Amino acid sequence: MSVEKDINSIDAKTGDLRKVTAKAHEAEIKVAAHDLNRRESLSAYFTILAAGFGLISDGYQNNLMTMSNVIFKELYPNDYTSTVSTRVSNSLLVGAVLGQIFVGLICDRVGRKVALVSTTLLIVIGAILGTAAHGAHGSAQGLFWFLTIARGITGVGVGGEYPASSTSASEAANETAQTNRGPVFIMVTNFVLSFGGPLAVSVFLIVLSAAGDNHLETVWRVCFGIGILLPLTVFFFRLRMLSSKLYRKGAIKHRVPYGLVFKRYWRELIGTCGAWFLYDFVTFPNGVFSGTIISSVIHNGSIKATAEWQLLLGIIALPGVFVGAYLCNRLGRRNTMMLGFSGYLLFGLIIGLAYNKITKIIPLFVIFYGLMQSVGNMGPGDMLGLTSSESYATPIRGTCYGLSAAIGKTGAAIGTQAFTPIQNNLGKQWTFIIAAICGVTGVLITYFCVPDMTGVDLADEDAKFMKYLADNGWEGEVGEDNEKAFTDHHVAEPGSTERL
Repeated sequence: MSVEKDINSIDAKTGDLRKVTAKAHEAEIKVAAHDLNRRESLSAYFTILAAGFGLISDGYQNNLMTMSNVIFKELYPNDYTSTVSTRVSNSLLVGAVLGQIFVGLICDRVGRKVALVSTTLLIVIGAILGTAAHGAHGSAQGLFWFLTIARGITGVGVGGEYPASSTSASEAANETAQTNRGPVFIMVTNFVLSFGGPLAVSVFLIVLSAAGDNHLETVWRVCFGIGILLPLTVFFFRLRMLSSKLYRKGAIKHRVPYGLVFKRYWRELIGTCGAWFLYDFVTFPNGVFSGTIISSVIHNGSIKATAEWQLLLGIIALPGVFVGAYLCNRLGRRNTMMLGFSGYLLFGLIIGLAYNKITKIIPLFVIFYGLMQSVGNMGPGDMLGLTSSESYATPIRGTCYGLSAAIGKTGAAIGTQAFTPIQNNLGKQWTFIIAAICGVTGVLITYFCVPDMTGVDLADEDAKFMKYLADNGWEGEVGEDNEKAFTDHHVAEPGSTERL
């Protein structure tokens, strides 16, 4: 395939400069995406591993309040009302929305490494504050306001991890294992996020067994404190990492054509944003309040018994992640996501319509509840992050991924806020019936708006995006630092040394 280049020789101190057309840069992206030296290859593998370790801290933080809610209700029965519980739980979500939007922008406009290091620090700071939380003069309300602020700061870091880790992992997987990009991505993103649930409950059970039922304050503070250690495991690697070759070749840090971006990707944005909203609207409140739901079903059960049933619930939900990773290449991303949303319809109706009978058999209720969460993991849980990282070109991947995830977390916040009123006014079974309705809506949005990028090289979409920009008259710098190329009338320096 011939590559068209307009070459103008110019005498300058830095040597000959060349004018590179958008078509030439398009071909350059395709060739360079998989042409890695040894250090770049090692960095790509460590980026993938670091994403897994980073996101496991997200999964831990997302599920930390599951058993903490039960403890706070036990310690502060008059102060920890449903309003306070929702506020503390939602603070993480509000912070996450802000983190996903702003860190998504930082990912694209400043760099992947800056975004990753920033999110790690925010999670550590928020976790330290949460562990040390106290109210003035022992005030319970002061404690919960302190926790609200601390969880909000943690949330900004947790939310920022989504676009920062996921875009980096997707690009690194594309460079090192393009045909298996989907399964690799799922195992270092949704698997570790889902594993955070059983991990948080397991840590809780170990600490509870060590401290005893009479030291519940110690239990929740130790559990919060462990959340400090998890993100620190990847901090050194992130300081040393390189941005992906795709990003270094294709970044647009100035004069980003957001109007053209929306014009090209509006349907994909409706798909990823809408499906993520529905998924988080269902799954997040059912995760946060699952401990409360189980404790109400088992009647007068101890905190330890509630945690044990909660652990079983989390374990049952995990196999769906592996099934999704297996199917994503065979069925395709879109079909697997539709299958998962269909599971919400099936299990949501089974539990919702037979709620009063099924809750009398606790193991059966927990199994069906776990299966509903498992099909959620298999479908939208696995596929949403994957499709959001694949559907958009590298220069705006972090921004569009962050926006999609932020809309999802908005759904989670609304679902969490509405969860208790729905239970109180319509009945507990309606939380499951509404999940079934969301499942049907999710199938429709996925079918019409989510593209299937199974087997497509991310560099191909980057090349198409560059051509699209050139065809629409956009001119600007493309590439990071010394690796900049210029479209149309701008000048690039070929053969420049990559900044490693």
